[in-house]
Amino acid sequence: MELGLTLGYWGAQPPDGLAPLVQNAERLGYDAVWTAESWGSDAFTPLAWLAAQTERIRLGTGIVQMSARTPTATAMHAVTLDHLSNGRLILGLGVSGPQVVEGWYGRPSNRPLARTREYVEVLRRAFRREEHLAFDGEFHQHPYVGDGSTGLGKPLKVMVHPLRSDLPIFIGAEGPKNVAQTAEIADGWLPLYYSPYRQDVYADQLAHAPDHFQVALNVAVTETDDDSPEAIAAALAPVQATLGFYVGGMGAKGQNYHTKLMARMGFEAEALRVQDLFLEGRRDEAIASVPLEFADEISLVGTPDRIRDRLAAFEDSPVTMLNVAPRSPGQLRRTAELLLA
Repeated sequence: MELGLTLGYWGAQPPDGLAPLVQNAERLGYDAVWTAESWGSDAFTPLAWLAAQTERIRLGTGIVQMSARTPTATAMHAVTLDHLSNGRLILGLGVSGPQVVEGWYGRPSNRPLARTREYVEVLRRAFRREEHLAFDGEFHQHPYVGDGSTGLGKPLKVMVHPLRSDLPIFIGAEGPKNVAQTAEIADGWLPLYYSPYRQDVYADQLAHAPDHFQVALNVAVTETDDDSPEAIAAALAPVQATLGFYVGGMGAKGQNYHTKLMARMGFEAEALRVQDLFLEGRRDEAIASVPLEFADEISLVGTPDRIRDRLAAFEDSPVTMLNVAPRSPGQLRRTAELLLA
């Protein structure tokens, strides 16, 4: 498996030391670096800055939110950055949830699968640049001829010739239908979390993925001094906190993709309890209710022997890249030693 470095999105201020961290990762053999966006920093700009300061490491958006940009605007970003980086971009896309799509971007959030399919098709046509872009979809029309149209639009080609007509597109997906569609129309899948011990959850959806299809998974890695239950529980506490936030609060009741995924993975009662507690404002209780077993399955924690033993389960799964989040030179090197040995 390949190893990626995930930077996520910024908090209140830009983080310090990102360029040296990524340069170090490149020297250590990390294959890719990933940025994200929510309703703060965007995913493309940091990668353009990092592209100028690196040579080989691939540059992934994990993820660009589709409601933030028209597909042609995203195509322009992608073509530009792929040229500036000499062909190192991985274009990761996702729909996000209704609270973000409608609350921040002010766009409708219905029918995400159909919207995704159209979005990717427009991107593919733009990248191929075989003809002027003419697309008459339900959600995207080029030229636009709907309400308010002047009737003066005409099909265009992206002015800059793409460096790669087959620029790789990855999709962040969770629901069974979304993952199945991703395996059909994309080059890779960005799951929020994945258990190699429950491969049956997505086996049918990935059964017909093409040979080049990749699965890039974010995973927490924490080394401990021993494998006692107390040490493992302490190492998993940040994972529990993240799961508590996503499963409990990233979506409305009945409309939280993360809650539904945890339920499909065999923890339905626990997922619903986490959500209920979180929505009642009992966040600490919600986090404590996340099963350690579940947090452990999607993470790599323990002594080096335990981490390497559990790494074998990921190696025996569809996962092709593990994305980790060390933030110091020592952590960066140690993580590479544990996972690339």
